[in-house]
Amino acid sequence: MGCFMNLLWLLLGGIFTAAEYVLASLLMMITIVGIPFGMQTLKLAGLALWPFGKEVRSGERSSGCLYVLMNVLWILLGGIWISLSHLVFGALLCITVIGIPFGLQHFKLAALALTPFGKDIVGV
Repeated sequence: MGCFMNLLWLLLGGIFTAAEYVLASLLMMITIVGIPFGMQTLKLAGLALWPFGKEVRSGERSSGCLYVLMNVLWILLGGIWISLSHLVFGALLCITVIGIPFGLQHFKLAALALTPFGKDIVGV
């Protein structure tokens, strides 16, 4: 069932979301300072491409000082807007019964988009 839902996700806009994340990642990686942010955007792209059957977990390194600082910078430099867009799409999709699984995936992406540093994506 997860494979079918992932294919449906791709057809209904997941491929465009992942492509936007990859493009943003490549633009961020132009500078040396942007490389860590670009890597986190690639993490978002991977989850946006195939979200069903994956879970976001806090790693054992997530409470480190550097990760907290990078998450604060991420939120201030655009992470809040990415997260809010996923929350809006998730709320709109949860209005219908058919859209609820897709809305839940947007909520998962919103949580990762808010604080991506120190998080791991694992398959369940």
